[in-house]
Amino acid sequence: MENFMFKSGTRIIFGKGAEKTVGEYVVKHSRKVLVHYGGDYLKEFGILDRITKSLEENGIEYVVLDGVVPNPRLSLVRKGIKICKEENIDFVLAIGGGSAIDSSKAIAVGTKYDGDVWDFYSGKTEPKSALKVGTVLTIPGSGSEMSESSIITNEEKNLKCGIDCELIVPEFSILNPEMCYTIPPYLMSCGIADILSHLFERYFTPTKSAILSDHLLEGAMKAVLEVGPRMKKEPKNYDNCSEIMWLATVSHNGMLDAGRISDWGSHRIEHEISALYDITHGAGMAIIFPAWMKYVKHQNMELFAQLATRVFGVADEEDKDVVVEKGIICLEKFFKSLGLKTTLTEAGVPVDRFEEMAMKAVGDSECVGRFKQLKKEDIVEILKLAI
Repeated sequence: MENFMFKSGTRIIFGKGAEKTVGEYVVKHSRKVLVHYGGDYLKEFGILDRITKSLEENGIEYVVLDGVVPNPRLSLVRKGIKICKEENIDFVLAIGGGSAIDSSKAIAVGTKYDGDVWDFYSGKTEPKSALKVGTVLTIPGSGSEMSESSIITNEEKNLKCGIDCELIVPEFSILNPEMCYTIPPYLMSCGIADILSHLFERYFTPTKSAILSDHLLEGAMKAVLEVGPRMKKEPKNYDNCSEIMWLATVSHNGMLDAGRISDWGSHRIEHEISALYDITHGAGMAIIFPAWMKYVKHQNMELFAQLATRVFGVADEEDKDVVVEKGIICLEKFFKSLGLKTTLTEAGVPVDRFEEMAMKAVGDSECVGRFKQLKKEDIVEILKLAI
C-alpha cells in the first residue's frame, strides 16, 4: 500500500426534500452568493424556486447565472468571475451535475485571482485562494460534489483541462435522490458510465498490494452493474436513485483509492474527444475504456482476470487471455444495455484527427497514465481500437 493522506471536507445532506434546507447551510458562510446552473428542467420542476426560497428565508442575497452546458465553457466561467468581482460575491452555489459544479469551482478560483483563470487549467500557476463552494446535485455521475477536481473546456483552443485543488472541495453538497426523476434516460446512462470509469481509473494501478481497496472498488462496481439496469426499468424508483447518487459520490471522493496509485490515462484521452466533438463525457468513457483495456491488458493480466471473475462473473480458467477478453465483452454489453455506443463510428465521431488528439492528450509531458504510461503513438493505437 502507498503512503496517503485522506481528508473529507464536504458535509453531505442526503435525502428527500434536502434542497429545501440549502439556505441553512449557505448562511453559515455567506450573505451574498452566485447561483450557477444550466438547464430549463430546474425551473420546469420547481427545483430552482425551492432553492431560492430557502435562500430568501435565510436572508441571503443572490445573483443568478445560468447557461451551463455539458463540457462547461471557459467563456461562461469568465462571465461568472466578472459578476462575482463586480457584485462582491463571496460564495458560489452550484445547481446541477458535474458541469455546473466544475464551472462553479472555476469561478471560485478565478474570482480570487488577478490574472486569467485559464492560467490554472493550463498549468501556468496554481490557485492560492478561492471563494467557497456549495452544491445541490441534480445529475449524479461526475462525483464533483465531493471532489477536489474541476474540468472546463476552452472552446477557442478546443482544449479540455482540469485542476485538482483542495481549495475547491465543496463545503457542503445536498443530495436528494428525487432529483434523478428529472434526468433523461440517456444522461442517466452517461452518468452510470462515468461512475464505472472513476472506479476503473482507481482499480487499474501499479500498486502491488491494495487488498482492501481492491474489494471496495469491486463491490462498488458490482453495485453499479446491479442498479444500472434497475434504473433503466424504474427511473423513478427512489431506492434505485439513492444507490446511484451515493455511488457516484463515493466513487470520486478519494476514499476508494487511498493507498493506491490511480491511472487517469483513459480520461485524458476522452477529454480530447469531448473537447473536439462535444459529446457527453460518460458517453465518451463508454467508448474509450473498452479500447484502453484491449490495448493495456498484458500490463497486468492477473488484475484484469480478477476484474472479469470477481465483478463480471466470468468463469476462471487457465487461459487468462480468454478470461480477460470475456470480461471486456461483458463491459461492452453492459454499456450497450444502457443505450450507449461503444465505438467512435457508432457515436458519429470522426476518425481523422487521432494524431492531433494524442498530441493534446500528452501535452507537455511524454506520456499519460500510471498503470501503463501511454505515449502519443499508444494513444493513437487506442483510438484506432475504438473505431
